[in-house]
Amino acid sequence: MSRLSAPHLLGLEHAPREDISRILETSDTFREVLDRTIKKLPTLRGITVLNLFYEPSTRTRISFELAEKRLSADTISFTASTSSVKKGESLRDTVQNIESMKIDMVVVRHSSPGVPYYLTQCMDANVINAGDGAHEHPTQALLDMYTIYKRYGKLDGLRVVLVGDVKHSRVIRSNIWGLKTMGASVALCGPSTLLPYEVERFGCDIYTNIDEALDGADVVNIMRIQLERQQAGMFPSQREYTNLFGINRERLKHLNRNYTIMHPGPMNRGVEITSDVADGDKSVILEQVTNGQAVRMAVLYLLSGREEGEQ
Repeated sequence: MSRLSAPHLLGLEHAPREDISRILETSDTFREVLDRTIKKLPTLRGITVLNLFYEPSTRTRISFELAEKRLSADTISFTASTSSVKKGESLRDTVQNIESMKIDMVVVRHSSPGVPYYLTQCMDANVINAGDGAHEHPTQALLDMYTIYKRYGKLDGLRVVLVGDVKHSRVIRSNIWGLKTMGASVALCGPSTLLPYEVERFGCDIYTNIDEALDGADVVNIMRIQLERQQAGMFPSQREYTNLFGINRERLKHLNRNYTIMHPGPMNRGVEITSDVADGDKSVILEQVTNGQAVRMAVLYLLSGREEGEQ
């Protein structure tokens, strides 16, 4: 039986605070495992997980695959470019054929919003959203939140600024919902052309001036400019974006003393963040990557329904 309120992780917009807290707490246990000499547990032995990726991915895919292997799950990796999708097979037929091979869990990434939910309607396996279009990317937000929690011992009351392509970023959306649910104050900053229509509905502070946005912030989570998801002409040039919104050493003076710099990757060094900031002592960018394995291990475990200690 799932230890979360739902058998799937489709997003954080409607996720209860109790579920998010449980994932973060469970991540602590698995984070300790990653520091051991032998980083493997029998927790998901006998569970088969399908990694269903219709979009390119490096960090998320490797992170999930490692999390699954370290929990002793059997894993199958699917790549659309080398599958029957190229022959015209529908998504529904693909997943139902694969599920008939007795799949227990599916980790899915797709360019179309809503695909993870759609899968829950046509198969019985637990579904985990690894990014659907510009909708949500819940495990990235959870690992961001876990990294912040490890730094400050809390989320409640912190001021977090999310900078970049708000309009197209699924990471920003999941961060907004998760951080707000856990009591953080969230601010968004980017060019007006990269703010979504009726952005005020997010219930965040909105800025188009980076220096004003950074004033008094504890955490800055910097998103890359997603050129592959946007139309031409959203801003004049990358150089202008860097001048107006890039995070450099000079702009750090606006932050609180104990500030934290984050980036979900991949980084465009010299565009949204300078190398000295990315590699500085206040940066937790590589910690985010490590913590991502622990968070994904926690999600897989909690959705598997396995009892503690069960093998």
